[in-house]
Amino acid sequence: MVQQPEYEYQSLRLPRGTSRNAARQLLTDHAEYGNWELDRLRLYPDGSRTVRLRRRIIRQVRSW
Repeated sequence: MVQQPEYEYQSLRLPRGTSRNAARQLLTDHAEYGNWELDRLRLYPDGSRTVRLRRRIIRQVRSW
């Protein structure tokens, strides 16, 4: 039986005035220091963005 990995999610809302470079820097920081990866990015017609990040939950197994 193969167990599927579990993830935790975080959502970010970037307002429409956020530059592309600032958004890139924010996502890079989350990836480098929080081990988050991009799950979904949605760009709305008004220019705002919703970003969903995920990271794997690592469960410890008792070995005694």
